[in-house]
Amino acid sequence: MYLQYLNKHLHITIIGAGLAGLISAIHLAKAGIFVSIIEKDTYPKHKVCGEYISNEVLPYFDFLDIDLDSLKPVSISKFCISTQKGNSINSTMPLGGFGISRYTLDNYLWEKAKKLGVLLINDQVIGVSYQKDIFTITTSNNHEITSDYVIGAYGKRTQLDKTLKRDFAFQKSPWLAIKAHYKADIIPDTVALHNFKGGYCGLSMVENNTVNSCYLVSYDSFKKYKNIAIFQKEVLCKNPFLNHFFKNAEPLFESPITISQINFEKKKPVENHVFMIGDAAGLIHPLCGNGMAMAIQSAKILSELLINNYDSTSLHRTYIEKEYSLKWKNTFYKRLYAGRVLQKIVLNENLQYISYLVANAIPGIVPQIIKQTHGEPLVCL
Repeated sequence: MYLQYLNKHLHITIIGAGLAGLISAIHLAKAGIFVSIIEKDTYPKHKVCGEYISNEVLPYFDFLDIDLDSLKPVSISKFCISTQKGNSINSTMPLGGFGISRYTLDNYLWEKAKKLGVLLINDQVIGVSYQKDIFTITTSNNHEITSDYVIGAYGKRTQLDKTLKRDFAFQKSPWLAIKAHYKADIIPDTVALHNFKGGYCGLSMVENNTVNSCYLVSYDSFKKYKNIAIFQKEVLCKNPFLNHFFKNAEPLFESPITISQINFEKKKPVENHVFMIGDAAGLIHPLCGNGMAMAIQSAKILSELLINNYDSTSLHRTYIEKEYSLKWKNTFYKRLYAGRVLQKIVLNENLQYISYLVANAIPGIVPQIIKQTHGEPLVCL
């Protein structure tokens, strides 16, 4: 099916079939707009991710006819955070959320997009250029595709960012993320965040009684060990909660999956006329536990703008670029700022302990902090 489109012009092309890219494609297709996705991977596939989503997305999922219940997500209503020494703070989640693996969710969305008529292309984009109001997309298979509009939904960081000359792409990032699934006995309705020297580890349950472990660590902290098993034993397990977990959990992966050079610097939502959504537009720190909901909401914001300004043959590019940039900033700027502040606190052992004392003295403060990185339910008009 792909070959017949190689020498044809496409209207809206999405680069990347992650959460934001697939949601955007489904929304646009539902409105009767032809859209294509170029994705380098095939599904189902595991991805490095915290795999917790805030319930704020549920009205939007209903609008898109996403049958979440069929995927058997785990309901999550509580939050636990512990210091490096094991002092813990427990709280309720203001809106609550659910645990679902990217392996299951992304594959479901991929199949739904296919049923809606989205053109799904398995290839890797290595270049995007814009000239005379037309994009030319180059792939690793030496194919060229032209398109009127391009949406970047390719994740945290790729070589494509350098091609587009995005500032952060030329800076080294000190962060490494490591994720694996386990069989373990944890409280199913709780998402936990446990601190260790140089990073923090999230534990939460997803479908099939599986526990997702995903942790972020500075490369400086990790590099002297250079072995995940040794690092977990010598560093993570200094936290009593993590020590208990890793000693008793049964790994379900042959080996953990990793991603390096994770960058939390500010990103522009529009670069060289490419609309950026999801992590390509801005990444919130994992400790805030709301990156997946933000990716979904960014897809909603852009899709609604494209649909509302669509007149069968064209879109009003300049207006949409300005409106999307403004809406993105108004929606996410405070959340991303809160995430940066929280990370500085969490990674400082002294501030961790002070925060623990304050939270114990004023229990109501924790839900209020959680609200700073979460939004209201996504109502669709």
